[in-house]
Amino acid sequence: MPGTYLAALVLSIAGVAVLDARHRLFFWRSPWRAAVVMVVGLAFFLVWDVVGVHLGIFFIGTTGLLTGVLLAPDVPLEELFFLALLCWTTMDLVGFVRPRLARRLDRGADRTPGDRS
Repeated sequence: MPGTYLAALVLSIAGVAVLDARHRLFFWRSPWRAAVVMVVGLAFFLVWDVVGVHLGIFFIGTTGLLTGVLLAPDVPLEELFFLALLCWTTMDLVGFVRPRLARRLDRGADRTPGDRS
């Protein structure tokens, strides 16, 4: 059914947005910085896709799940949403892991060399 993949991507992006908002991981922590990171990430991966298509590495397979809208030859509309999901999920993961890692490293720095507590 055309548009099924796009619907699944939009639903997934909504889920990532809810997690982001709930835990203030990326966009809800610093919206302007997050927007810049997202735009740069999307631009990088879209260029990557276009180069891959030009080199014959990437292509659209046969499926009835896509809308049929193309951003460029062999770059479907769904690719933009997939890349947004990829970038946002990655940055939420960084936003989740970074403070926990920093706290763990700070606790380790507070110990004396012979302390095993």
